[in-house]
Amino acid sequence: MAGNWKMYKTPAETTAFFEKFRPLVAQSQHCEIVICPPFVDLAAAVECARSTAIGVGAQNIGWASEGAFTGEISGAMLRAIGATHAIVGHSERRQYFGETDQTVLQRTQAALEFVLTPIVCVGERLEEREAGHTDEVLTRQFQAGIAGLTEQEFARIVIAYEPVWAIGTGKTATPEIAADAHRTIRNQARTKFGRTAGDSVRILYGGSVKPDNVKSLMAQPEIDGVLVGGASLDPVSFASIVNF
Repeated sequence: MAGNWKMYKTPAETTAFFEKFRPLVAQSQHCEIVICPPFVDLAAAVECARSTAIGVGAQNIGWASEGAFTGEISGAMLRAIGATHAIVGHSERRQYFGETDQTVLQRTQAALEFVLTPIVCVGERLEEREAGHTDEVLTRQFQAGIAGLTEQEFARIVIAYEPVWAIGTGKTATPEIAADAHRTIRNQARTKFGRTAGDSVRILYGGSVKPDNVKSLMAQPEIDGVLVGGASLDPVSFASIVNF
């Protein structure tokens, strides 16, 4: 159960969140919990999550270990600060910042190099879904952005299906629509990396997940967890999703 805070919260607000959130999930043993705040909040989040089972992830990762890449953060830096995960290829990075399937692969490999768990995002835009191209888009993104991994690397990633039309719009894919997309992704994984690897990879759903729809989403066998945006900003809301 992962929370993506996007461009919200200061370090002080991060500390305040964790003070309320920690006791609400202290007994939550049924799932892995990860919170991905902005870069400037990572140190505060790591400190607040110390001695808990809560992981802390970055929202992006540079593909190089160091160098003249203004504005990027390397895997070495993230690992040094205590991060455990990194979101890769979020639709907002693709839409606004020129992320491509090729750079998604490079960033995923960089995360793995520094022992971070990449949460690799794929998903279609509204016009692509309405044109009936969802499977084609997901297949292309998998083939260009994930299939370049080795079997050993693939075993260490998490995939997030996030239909772009359902992110921040209030629209949510029905559990059945989400499950169909997850099956497409899982079939790609089975074909490329084998049935065992395809069955084992965790695929999260992201797209306007809220406390009132998480239970129906998680009832789908194909859905292994969620990547939550706005609802993860409130500790009570996110805890109720974690404890669905």
